[in-house]
Amino acid sequence: MLYDPFVERALEPWSFGIYAGGQSILVGTPSGVSLAPEGGAHQSITTPSVGLEQPGCVTFEPAFAIDVEWTLLASLARLGRPDGASAYLRLSTRPVDQSLAAVPADPAARERRRRQVVAGAYPLRTCENPAVTIAAMGAMVPEALAAAERLESLGSAVDVVVVTSPGLVFDAVQARAGHAARFGTADTWVLDAAFPARRAAPLVTLLDGHPHTLAFLAGINQVRSTHLGVTRFGQSGDLDSVYRYHGIDADSVVAAALDLL
Repeated sequence: MLYDPFVERALEPWSFGIYAGGQSILVGTPSGVSLAPEGGAHQSITTPSVGLEQPGCVTFEPAFAIDVEWTLLASLARLGRPDGASAYLRLSTRPVDQSLAAVPADPAARERRRRQVVAGAYPLRTCENPAVTIAAMGAMVPEALAAAERLESLGSAVDVVVVTSPGLVFDAVQARAGHAARFGTADTWVLDAAFPARRAAPLVTLLDGHPHTLAFLAGINQVRSTHLGVTRFGQSGDLDSVYRYHGIDADSVVAAALDLL
């Protein structure tokens, strides 16, 4: 476990270890500009790309405590196997209302949620006929939900999808197109679970990191899209001000969604 901005400092020996057959779990926390008071030097921007692109590694950026539990257990299960893999968990110390996770009480529905979490994405908020979809990752899920509520009050129905592993979702996209999966197989079913074609709508993606990390999601259903994230060095300040500075606050999500409608 180390400060997420220092993942890049540890990347060379960690990558060499994976190349040599080693399997391990790297935890980067806290991460992103959600470290608002600490300024740009400690606010990681490119580490989601590190996890997405590192061979032999599955990356997770869970939004809720239960997601952390499930993804950590899934990561442990991959260790020590010939077909196993290392894992990178990008976490945040931002306090998040855990009731927002809306974990199903029904055992079957709960197990379905768990399978979706460890496969890379799950629908958190659905409506009858979505006008727009917001796909958010990690610490930004509360902003996505707040924006969805405001858009609903303006007459626009919104789906919210939580992405827990952009790498696994990208693997599913590649496998569905007939390309070889990184780990032999890929859970292509997660695409229909999180982004079903029948619910396709203009897409806003949101994360506390570089926006290109989730930009590929628009290609799943070939929809118009806007991608919000962090592309500049951070600033010191309170959380709301720093999110506003980078255009990842709820107001920015609402504005991006309205521009697509």
